[in-house]
Amino acid sequence: MGKLTSCLYVCIFLVTTVVARASATDKPWPIRAVIVTTFEIGEDTGDAPGEFQFWVEREHLNQTLAFPGGVHPIRTNADHTLLGILSGTTLINATASLMALGLDPRFDLTHAYWLINGIGGVDPNHASVGSAAWASYVVSDVAREIDPREAPADWPYGLFPVGAKGPNPNANTDSDWSRSNLYSLNNRLTDWAFSQTRNIQLPDNQEMAAHRAKWAGYPNAQRPPFVLKGDSLASDYYWHGKIMTQYANDWISLYTKGRGNFVMTDMEDSGFTEALERLDKMHRVDFRRVMVLRTGSNDCMQQPGQTAVDSINQPYIAMVPALESAWLVGSTVLHQILSGWPQYATHVPGD
Repeated sequence: MGKLTSCLYVCIFLVTTVVARASATDKPWPIRAVIVTTFEIGEDTGDAPGEFQFWVEREHLNQTLAFPGGVHPIRTNADHTLLGILSGTTLINATASLMALGLDPRFDLTHAYWLINGIGGVDPNHASVGSAAWASYVVSDVAREIDPREAPADWPYGLFPVGAKGPNPNANTDSDWSRSNLYSLNNRLTDWAFSQTRNIQLPDNQEMAAHRAKWAGYPNAQRPPFVLKGDSLASDYYWHGKIMTQYANDWISLYTKGRGNFVMTDMEDSGFTEALERLDKMHRVDFRRVMVLRTGSNDCMQQPGQTAVDSINQPYIAMVPALESAWLVGSTVLHQILSGWPQYATHVPGD
């Protein structure tokens, strides 16, 4: 039994209590948007921020709701149209928490927009720390693996698709390996979100500028933080390094047949999208309304002249600016949707 399947069974068991206690006469709250984050450092307000804090404070998510199917209480605004959730990190928490929310009888989520929003490791081939990327694709990492010290000498790394005989099989082959790992988002909505935010000036500081200057030969890593379109690779491995970054670029290109572009690495997005795809099939949510926005708190590989070990252990100098960027860019789109709700309740932007 796979880990995602197992966590779905656990999730359904956990939400049974909530379902049983809900009165048949209770009318679910019609939710317009759900903000999805993964962690908080301390309290939800007033201290060092994690992914949740700026959303709670700045979107006035002042009411706290018990959430027995999750890992953290839900937050909502005064008119109960906006929800904020902290899922917990890693794929199993991401999947279980969103399934629990999607099955919660207190909420009508059929017209809700979902903003999956958080920090990640950014590929310096494509962007700098502090940059923000809207995804068209989320790709997972279900794979075969051979320790590279035992792999054939001409293999670039030891990871390859289940069902394939080695890395980078023919992407046009309709085989068993090609039927998993890929989640295609609503690209028209992604394009619209990008168009609303592409010219936003993102937070920057002298420490980040000094960090960028060390990326000789990587022009995108030397740019001040910017908004772009770029895709997400989710993995329970906290991987790092130039070789693994090449794997991530190859992997997303393989599964998207060259249409995708790896920019951000994280540990949750395929769990979120798996849960939301299943909830869509249950007519609990509308998958066309799902957006994924990640901001770069750190590089996913070492700078020139640095080792991968040194790089993975260095401080996240862009963490707070990346959290600021996540709210700044995400809230711009969220506010557009909420202010135009009579239109966007029934018409998805970009369609």
